[in-house]
Amino acid sequence: MTRSEPAAAALPPLAGHGGTSEPVLQVRDLVKHFPVMSRGVVRRRVGDLHAVCGVSFDLFENETLGLVGESGSGKTTVARTVLNLETATSGRVRYRGRDLTALDRRRMRPLRRELQIVFQDPYASLDPRISVHEIVAEPLRIHGRYGPGAKDEVRELLRLVGLNPEHGNRFAHEFSGGQRQRIGIARALALHPKVIVLDEPVSALDVSIQAGVLNLLMDLQSELGLSFLFVAHDLSVMRHVARRVAVMYLGRLVEIAPARELFARPAHPYTQALVSAIPLPDPRKERARTRITVQGDVPSPVRPPSGCRFRTRCPTFARHLTDSERTACVEEVPALVDRGGGNPVACHYARNVTLL
Repeated sequence: MTRSEPAAAALPPLAGHGGTSEPVLQVRDLVKHFPVMSRGVVRRRVGDLHAVCGVSFDLFENETLGLVGESGSGKTTVARTVLNLETATSGRVRYRGRDLTALDRRRMRPLRRELQIVFQDPYASLDPRISVHEIVAEPLRIHGRYGPGAKDEVRELLRLVGLNPEHGNRFAHEFSGGQRQRIGIARALALHPKVIVLDEPVSALDVSIQAGVLNLLMDLQSELGLSFLFVAHDLSVMRHVARRVAVMYLGRLVEIAPARELFARPAHPYTQALVSAIPLPDPRKERARTRITVQGDVPSPVRPPSGCRFRTRCPTFARHLTDSERTACVEEVPALVDRGGGNPVACHYARNVTLL
């Protein structure tokens, strides 16, 4: 049984994007829960893992939107659900006005040409049994586009990502980690997509190699007019590649802002802690800077805290709020709205703090 697609309807714009054009990708109230099963011979559903809870954002043409947060915050689940690789529990994802959450696998397939993904691990995401030429050409074959000029097209793709086209007959294990990631990027570009989701694309690479891959991605974006949803946990990387940054904590977005503003004057206590942990190259500034730290571990997504999910680790909650203000944090889920700082932030008592 397939799901029917509802008639297209315009989604309301979100604050904080700073753009005037229509978004390429619109995500509204996205929810993804995974069932938690009991142990034993007869397994029963005993709860839900709240991986993504009410996430909303827009992605515009030729833009890089960064999605950051700690491990387990739900970033990769958002990326996979946006591409319909995971079925959303609820919410809507629209690509150029078409509701992706209403499409089954067959009707989603034509849109795969325009929506591609580059995975985190270049060692695991490439088939070791076939040549690099076949790895890059595989999307062309799957979508019936491997014609007489396909060999030259694959060679051009390898050249475009900085690899020697003559090495297309080699296998993935004959390349370094950075070169393998370039192969993955070439494969993602084979069908001329408009949007590419980059799931931690440089986290498995040495720092010296990361810069080359990041520069390549920015050059490709400028040359081909691509839109990137860039998932990462490293804010130092995000600071250099993203136009806007969305910060996630335990399945929810807590702040969205232009990159310059977010790194200069973050408003949410969690964002402030992340930014204050970025090392500065100047030793004197590094010693004199303000550090904002969080205590304890991330709560379980199976039983997330009531109200504000960050309150159990929030330094503001612990040190600076009255009892009545703490009650609001415990009982009320803070909405992601502009609270006077110019950008959406999900904190009842948000205030911009200059850190860098």
